[in-house]
Amino acid sequence: MIAKLQYISQENAEQSHLQAIKKALEAGCNWIQLRVKNQPEEKVLELALEAKKLCDAFSAKLIVNDHPEVALKAKADGLHLGLQDMPVLQARAIVGPEMMIGGTANTFEHVMQRVAEGVNYIGLGPFRFTKTKEKLSPILGLEGYKTIMQQMQEAQISLPIIAIGGIELEDIASIIQTGIYGVAVSGAITRAENPKETVQEMLLQTNLAKQEY
Repeated sequence: MIAKLQYISQENAEQSHLQAIKKALEAGCNWIQLRVKNQPEEKVLELALEAKKLCDAFSAKLIVNDHPEVALKAKADGLHLGLQDMPVLQARAIVGPEMMIGGTANTFEHVMQRVAEGVNYIGLGPFRFTKTKEKLSPILGLEGYKTIMQQMQEAQISLPIIAIGGIELEDIASIIQTGIYGVAVSGAITRAENPKETVQEMLLQTNLAKQEY
């Protein structure tokens, strides 16, 4: 089951990746993506092993961004690959046939590429400008999502599409109305004054999505 609300970890001056993940789990998130950039693989593995313990304690799924070897060693539930990361088929050879693999897309052509590669879900974005990504692809917005979802319908492509990139609580209802399956959020949960309230409202909004996978 692919979660309709996904949390992507980020650290800031106030909290580490692990503290942010714990906060998101306590607030009710059950799908955590550990996204660590500009750190050696040993450090990412160290964080992934701790994140896995946290996720297990909350019966949540852990997805590791960008590092198939780390995902395998940490016994993560999944791996997420960006467009510039290792090719999906190469990563699949490392993690084996059972692990979920998600892939980023920015255009319908990317969606078709990801489908051909055999991913389990697609992170489609960015919805709007976000500081968490260094090399930002062209912004899609609601119109971009509507167009791509329509193209998918016409091509009879059925795969969970997760909106990503600068998404706030007030955006979710209109994003779900485009036919998108779910959303991945980072800052909106990381900096929430009342994370539990925020996450519960997000879960209500995402559960309006029609599809189930």
